[in-house]
Amino acid sequence: MSTYFRLASLVLGYKNRVALAFLCVIGAGSFLLITPKLLAWAIDFGIGTQHEQQYLVLLVAALAIFGTAGLRSISAFGQQYLGQWLAQRVAYDLRNAIYNRLQRLSFVYHDTHQTGQLMSRATQDVEATQQFIQMGVLRASYLVIILIGAMVLMVLSNWRLTLVTFPFLFVIAASAGVFSTLLRATWTRVQEGLARLTIVLQENLSGARVVKSFGREELEIAKFTKEAELLFDASYDATRLQSISVPTMAAIWMFGLAATIWFGGQEIVAGRLTQGGLASFALYLTLLQQPLRALGMVVNVTARAYSAGKRIFEILDAESAVREAPDAVTLGQGTGHVRFEGVSFGYNRLSPVLHDINIDARPGQVIALLGPTGSGKTTIVNLLPRFYDVSEGRITIDGKDIRGITIASLRRSMAIVQQDVFLFTGTIRDNISYGAPVATQEQIEEAAKTAFIHDYIKAQPQGYDTWVGERGLTLSGGQKQRVSIARTLLLNPTILVLDDSTASVDTETEYIIQQALQEVMKGRTTFVIAQRLRTVKMADQILVLNKGTVVEHGRHEELLRQNGFYRRIYDLELRDQEEALDKAQPLAHQIAAT
Repeated sequence: MSTYFRLASLVLGYKNRVALAFLCVIGAGSFLLITPKLLAWAIDFGIGTQHEQQYLVLLVAALAIFGTAGLRSISAFGQQYLGQWLAQRVAYDLRNAIYNRLQRLSFVYHDTHQTGQLMSRATQDVEATQQFIQMGVLRASYLVIILIGAMVLMVLSNWRLTLVTFPFLFVIAASAGVFSTLLRATWTRVQEGLARLTIVLQENLSGARVVKSFGREELEIAKFTKEAELLFDASYDATRLQSISVPTMAAIWMFGLAATIWFGGQEIVAGRLTQGGLASFALYLTLLQQPLRALGMVVNVTARAYSAGKRIFEILDAESAVREAPDAVTLGQGTGHVRFEGVSFGYNRLSPVLHDINIDARPGQVIALLGPTGSGKTTIVNLLPRFYDVSEGRITIDGKDIRGITIASLRRSMAIVQQDVFLFTGTIRDNISYGAPVATQEQIEEAAKTAFIHDYIKAQPQGYDTWVGERGLTLSGGQKQRVSIARTLLLNPTILVLDDSTASVDTETEYIIQQALQEVMKGRTTFVIAQRLRTVKMADQILVLNKGTVVEHGRHEELLRQNGFYRRIYDLELRDQEEALDKAQPLAHQIAAT
């Protein structure tokens, strides 16, 4: 029940509208319940009795019924309007809460949750909770008023006749409970099926180029068809249960109505019930048909909301593995002195990634991280902005443990060029100024010039207003890399992290970018992950990693003389670059001069 209470409590933030909505619910139900009594009065005193005021009674009864219907319509409109407003507002709040929570959860959470699952919870599951507010709360309250009010008035009209109908109502209530249990499990399967289908669709659309490159369209169609069939089966089971529940309860109600007519006639003969009383009793029983028929829908919406709410609250209740300390301080404009002191890290306890890492990066130094794939280079730079927290040891900036610094100020002090460049759908200007939205056009162009992307941008018909496709698909790999570098330079950070930032450009372009970056790196502590020889040669410190451990540490010439692991990497990967660099350097000088 906690899931339902939490969903219902979301509405209580709008108390005035909730109070007005429930007032409309009470009004709509009350005016509807008055109508059978007016009908009984009209039959008994306007038709069944001959007197001088007979026509006046019928006129008054007709006007009363007409007025009651009008007031009920106004109340029903208020109920529907306010119900929709509250449902839409709760959906708005939930979507924002989910999005805000996902923004603040650490990489650990996103590493273990599929994007399609999260998208499904923010869309289909929120829609299910929206229907619950409208149908499961307000509509259900209206139906309860009709159900209880009609039964009380039936008892007051003739308790004997009411006892005849009770068994039928009990059977309907029991059937609703059984179908509710079955539907809850079935709708859980439906929600999970929608999530899996969304995952397949999202991955296929994101990887459309890979799918077509390998000619795997048929495989992807088969995967989607399989998930669609599973979703169809689950949805069909839910529909089948509904198609059984609604006619079953309707049939039981018809039997109850037949029993009412039969026994009610005997009560009239016995003088314990009037003709108008039987008509109003039958009308009350007919009014019960509405909540009983709608009970299946309410049960369906409520069961679905349970599954959806549970999945939504799993996100909202998720705790970030990286938390900000209550007494965290703001990191000011420091010198950028970074130290790793005995740092160890593992994504889980069974799979350690880094072991006893010690780094002393002094202000203005360039630290190159070198090693084979999986050696821990990217993990080291991911620990610096607290994308993950260390398992052992500590990282300090200007003597302050980064776990005692506010996350926002920590990340403002550094800029990162990721290995996997991500550009947003929008203009080139929007992407370059993403981290500095108040930057002037002059500042944007200066950053683009430093990253050697300005000339390309100006050559486009729309210049800096050129539209970038999804994930930057309209740009080449090198162009995306240089836009990303320009975006980073605009932040003017104290600490710079280049995660293989020139891996997507040719040797000549790399040389030009490196010349620009040398100016940018001045006065900044820079961590560079690269397999390029020029990057390695310019480093003040080279950390050679293997299997999560620093196996060698020094400058290029020192490490070559040691004839160890670095020398093996140099002979296998870097020596050939030296010859290519010597050939490219004169041409690069010429390009730079022009």
